[in-house]
Amino acid sequence: MTTTTYLGSGDASRHRRDYRPEWLDNLSDDVTIEGSVLTGIAEGPEAIRAILGFARTLYEYQEFNFVGRYGDDGFVEDYTSVVRGEPIGSVVVVRFNQAGQTVRIVVNHRPLRSVLLWSQLMGEHFAGTRYAQYFLSHDVAEALHEAGGVIPG
Repeated sequence: MTTTTYLGSGDASRHRRDYRPEWLDNLSDDVTIEGSVLTGIAEGPEAIRAILGFARTLYEYQEFNFVGRYGDDGFVEDYTSVVRGEPIGSVVVVRFNQAGQTVRIVVNHRPLRSVLLWSQLMGEHFAGTRYAQYFLSHDVAEALHEAGGVIPG
């Protein structure tokens, strides 16, 4: 039997609530973020700080499997968590430019149920702002919920 990795280890002593990535403090002017919870690619330091600033508040904790450099110009984070009672696994790949600034962020979450919940929560938070376009709207999230209970109600 295969065990899913996004459920974490169950060891509460591995749960961190204090992690702040260093790469977030050194964003290039043309930095982008894309990911499974986003409906497009967000650009610019202000957008990235706003999006990730709120996103980080959704985690109950982060349980890291790996955090560190990847190759000459990259950084990887592999962690699990819980968001509103739903398990979520995350892999973040960060690329740096020649000046060492963060230039590209790719965040992939799993499973789909948690991805859709995450995008819904982000959409609700950013409703009425210029960042709302990157997440599920309330109406789309509600339609998905009604269509088959994909998003927790």
